[in-house]
Amino acid sequence: MTTTGEDHVPARGGPWWWDRRRGAVLDVGLAAVSALECAAEGVPFAGDAGIPWAAGAVFGLLAGSVLVVRRKWPIAVVLVAIAVTPAQMGFLMGVVGLYTLAASELPRRIIGSLAGMSLLGTLIVTFVRMRQDMAAEDLDVGDWFIPFASIATSLGMTAPPVLLGLYVGARRRLMESLRERADSLERELQLLAERAEERAEWARGEERTRIAREMHDVVAHRVSLMVVHAAALQAVARKDPEKAVKNAALVGDMGRQALTELREMLGVLRSGADGGRAERAAVPLAAVGVAAAAAASRAAGDGGRGVADGPCLSELDELIGQSAAAGMVVALSVEGEERSYAPEVEQTAFRVVQEALTNVHKHAAGAKTYVRLAHRASEIAMQVENEPPPEVSSASSARLPSGGNGLVGMKERVSALGGVFVSGPTDAGGFRVSAVIPAA
Repeated sequence: MTTTGEDHVPARGGPWWWDRRRGAVLDVGLAAVSALECAAEGVPFAGDAGIPWAAGAVFGLLAGSVLVVRRKWPIAVVLVAIAVTPAQMGFLMGVVGLYTLAASELPRRIIGSLAGMSLLGTLIVTFVRMRQDMAAEDLDVGDWFIPFASIATSLGMTAPPVLLGLYVGARRRLMESLRERADSLERELQLLAERAEERAEWARGEERTRIAREMHDVVAHRVSLMVVHAAALQAVARKDPEKAVKNAALVGDMGRQALTELREMLGVLRSGADGGRAERAAVPLAAVGVAAAAAASRAAGDGGRGVADGPCLSELDELIGQSAAAGMVVALSVEGEERSYAPEVEQTAFRVVQEALTNVHKHAAGAKTYVRLAHRASEIAMQVENEPPPEVSSASSARLPSGGNGLVGMKERVSALGGVFVSGPTDAGGFRVSAVIPAA
């Protein structure tokens, strides 16, 4: 992985406009060499112009030192180099200035215009000087030599630095573009990793909720019936020993079933921890949820079913029978033609009725309850409604605790299948739970 784009920005450790000290040292060194060159070339220029040689040297010294600002003002350097071309000075300044100009971020039209001006100026000055020199030395080299030499000299002084500068600038821009793309890709990967982590955390939360819901369905119903039977056992222990023995047997059976189911779910959790120490890999929460669902599927008490089977609507009679055995007066009515549904639909419908009956045991012990099931063309509807509980009830002393998660769990189950869930008190003082689940 590369570092971020901000880390690629060079630290400004140099003076003035230089990013680094070595860049400042390089430019100052080039400017010093250029100043000495122009000062040396200014002496013969002063002689040809008829001015003191000191003035020509000072002029060359000042002109050559302009190279120190080549990074900040490359156009000014090139213009000065073009201006001193007739004086036959500034060779180094012209070459370095054109290179810096071509490598800069300036528009290509400006680079081309200044390079053309430098080429034309060098061509004219070279042509005139060579013609004067040939005439002074009385050399006869042919009419083609002077133009050819002038063109070759001007191209040799202009084209190489410009082409090199364009190549270096294009390469630098390419590297910056690749670096930006790498940084952008890294940021995208980091964003994807963060989103994946968020999705994983959301999935873990959903799985925890599912496990909690399944464990609630397994434990709440059986333990509620156990508490109700225990309360009834306490009430009739002395008056009706036979009924007390029967209730005690029911409590024992339900307790053993609840312990078996809890042991299965907790065993999955423990095996996940042991497997993590042995294989350095934890059992996914989904496996726990599957085990919890499998254990919850046996909440109706049928020990002959397989582990993978879930509760179905055909077990409603047994579920209602358990509530009736606990002292609840409950009536079941079925409308429409009975048929089979998808396993998740039947399991959700069963859980809604089961949890509604459990809530009646908790909050309205002794109240008469009506369970209605309607098979419709494209949906299945269920309703559990209880009347107001009697003021004095043998089961009222059970004092069943409530965590407030039963209705929430029912609504989550129904909504997950695209159904509608409604619950609330009735005008008569009872409570009603209704749900409609699509058949498909």
